[in-house]
Formats: sequence, C-alpha cells, structure tokens
Amino acid sequence: MEADIGLIGLAVMGQNLVLNMNDHGYSVAVYNRTHTVTEQFLSGPAAGRSDIVGARSLEELCASLARPRKVMLLIKAGAPVDEMLEHLGPFLESGDIVIDGGNSYFEDTVRRVKSFGERGIHFVGMGVSGGEEGARNGPSLMPGGDAPAWAGVRSIFTDIAAKTATGESCCAWIGSEGAGHFVKMVHNGIEYGDMELIAETYHLMREAYGMSAPAMADAFRDWNRTELESYLIEITEAILRFPDPDGSPLVERILDSAGQKGTGKWVSQTSLDAGVPLTLITEAVFARFLSALVEERADAADILEGPKAAAAAPTVTTLEDLRRALLAAKIVSYAQGFMLMREVGSARGWDLDYGSIAQVWRGGCIIRSAFLDRIKQAFDRDAELPSLLVDTYFAGILGDCQAALRRVVAAAAATGVPIPSLSAALAFYDGYRCARLPANLIQAQRDYFGAHTYERVDRPRGEFHHTDWTGTGGPATSNSYNA
Repeated sequence: MEADIGLIGLAVMGQNLVLNMNDHGYSVAVYNRTHTVTEQFLSGPAAGRSDIVGARSLEELCASLARPRKVMLLIKAGAPVDEMLEHLGPFLESGDIVIDGGNSYFEDTVRRVKSFGERGIHFVGMGVSGGEEGARNGPSLMPGGDAPAWAGVRSIFTDIAAKTATGESCCAWIGSEGAGHFVKMVHNGIEYGDMELIAETYHLMREAYGMSAPAMADAFRDWNRTELESYLIEITEAILRFPDPDGSPLVERILDSAGQKGTGKWVSQTSLDAGVPLTLITEAVFARFLSALVEERADAADILEGPKAAAAAPTVTTLEDLRRALLAAKIVSYAQGFMLMREVGSARGWDLDYGSIAQVWRGGCIIRSAFLDRIKQAFDRDAELPSLLVDTYFAGILGDCQAALRRVVAAAAATGVPIPSLSAALAFYDGYRCARLPANLIQAQRDYFGAHTYERVDRPRGEFHHTDWTGTGGPATSNSYNA
C-alpha cells in the first residue's frame, strides 16, 4: 500500500490527527523517533486500521508514500524541526511536499520555504489550533508557504478541519512564505489576551465581589448565552465547577503561576518590530511573567500596602458591568491582533484575507466564538477596514460598553485588584479615539536634547523642522542618535 500522507511525531496531537485523517478515508504512514511509541499507537488507538502503517525509519516512511510525497511534521518547534528536516531531506525529491504543523516561529518557516524551494520541494508551514480534541474531531488549520503545494494538500486538510455551523471548512490557504505560522502566532496572542481578560474578570469576582466558585460558574454560564459565547468562556464555567477530592473548588488549589511556550512573546516582539501598539496582548504576556514570581510576590504582600478601606469605597455595581467590560476589552484584543496582521501582511506582500481568517478561527480552535462571525462580516463590508474599532457594529458595542469598562477599571484601581489587560483595553480605546495625543511634547523634548526635528500641524506631513531651543545649539540636526 502507498499511503496518502506520512506523519512524523506521535504525541497525542499527532495520534489524534492521524485518526482524524483516517476517519476521512486517507491512508497514513506514521513515524516516531522512538519506535516503541509507534508500536503502542498501532496496537492501541489505531488497532484494526489496516490503512495506518508504521515505519521504522524516515527512509521507510518516504518509501511507503504515493508520489508526490506528502510528509507532515508534528514535533517541537525550533531546533528539533531543523534536525528532523535535515534527516528527512535525503529521502525527498523535487515535487514532494513537506508540512510543518507545529508551533514554529514564522521567520523559521520563511527560511525553510526558501531552502526547500531551491531543491524543488514544496514547504508548507501550517498553524494547527484546537488542542487534542480539535486534532481528533476537527481543528482550525492555517496553511501557508509555497503556493503550488496547496493543490496537493487541499482536499486532506479541508476535509479534516472543523466546520462552521453553515458547513464551511475552518481551513484556508493563508498566504506565501511564513504567512500560515504568522497568523497562528497572532491567534495565540489573541488567545493570551482572551485568557488573561477572563482571569482578571474571575479575580474581580473573587476579590471585589466575594463570589463563590459556583456563583462565578453560573455567571460565566449565563454570559456564554450572550455575545461572549466562546470556547474559553465555556471551559471557564466547567473549571469553576470542578471539585477537588475534598469537595472544594480544584481551581483554588492550583498554583497561581502561568506557563507559556513562547508564542505570546513572539507576537509581542513582532509588534515592537512592526511598530504596532499591541498593548493588551503584551500586558497578558507580562502578566504571565509576573505570575511566575510566586515567592517574590508572597514576600512583597507582607511589605507593600494596598488601598485603605475608605479609598476602596467605589465598587462595581453589577455583574453586567463586568460582562460589558469583558466584551469591550475582547473587541480591543481582536482589533490589535488584526492590526498587526494588516501591518506585517502588507509589509511582506502576503495579501491576507481577514474575513477568511476569521472564518478559519470560527470552529475547532481555542479562540472559537460566535464573535468571529461579526469580524468576518466587518471585513466583508470593508476589506480595507483599518481597525475593528471603527466598524459600525463594533463601534456601537464599544459605545454601549465603555462606561461599564471605565467603572470596572476605576473600581479595580480603588480596591487594589490588578487588571493589566482590562486597563490596557481602556487606555488603548481612549488613545485610539484621541485626535491629539501629547506626543507633540515628546517631539519637542527630543528636538531639545537631541535635535531630532519635528513636524508642524500647520505645515505638510513629511516636512521636518528644528528649533535652537537654548540659543547655543545651532541649526545642525541629528541623523544618527535617536531616543
């Protein structure tokens, strides 16, 4: 038998994706560096499936595939991918297709597309979202890379991907080079923001409202019947209801130190390089860094004072305020993510289809939500939309919810509950709608101490001026030092 596709890496995600492919009629050859893992998979989850076959070596794997070969990797990002590709390369030939389905950094994918392309081999970097459940039952897939490869893998990936309520596949070709992994990286950044916003809301419920876990679960259940309907809200309710063996909420026994795999950091670094103010998502990344300082925070709690009782008098009046604040902040988070995609996509010439991306995220992935339908509609109305914040629908929600967000941020500040991402949402909203920011003073300061020049409001853009502020600086301007 010549298999339709080969898969390297049989951790849980890889195993589930193989079973998903096989359910849809595709034969799969599998390889894992530790062969006992392959044997356990074939005798366990894949038992009785004659069209899933194991290989003891990469050479054997490639020999078992129909030409042109299609080989997918689901292994740890970074050096392990490069090492595996180096070992795999000698068994490939022109026209073959290699798919990296891990969480690779998009610049690595750009490099690999170019390197394999020089040998006539098509390389695809594909973001895969949905976790173990998604891999088994239908993930969200974001392929990009060498465009001719799409015809060869399209049927497999559109078949196994999640489907929207109206039957569209949550898989679409994203663009050239590293576009697929880039969009997956932004997805993960939005995921960081979503999770932090929900965690901050939970923190306020617990500390400012004094709510029990069951009461919080009830609130999230009710919210999941509103515009906030989403996978993350759904699982938050389930988590808050889950008991420890002694009957107390398990969530309260979990150490408050959040882990990460680096994709959130990548998206923040990329936003800095691109000059895009990804403030909310970056605060979510920093919040995880701060959470890791468990012992330092415990010591600081014994030393640093919070607000006095009298100063903490302002409180959020209703849970509806919290719901509206969360909704408004969520809009800002997605808006920032799409702003980054627009800037980087334009600079790279990727011609990203933002409505299509929203649809790909509509099912299967961690950030799936009804909210994404509205994002797709926004870009269907205006493909050149500069920001979701100025779309008629989202601007209307922000107008309705901003008062609640302001009350929540004020109450959190008064009571000493840290809400960095909710606060960043309000600051970004106010900054984005501000027709005149105080950056004019910053430009004057830069020109004063460094002769960096400035533009004037009464002169055309692009015309730069310098003032001799002290009478001793002269007309020379800076062309090297910037601060």
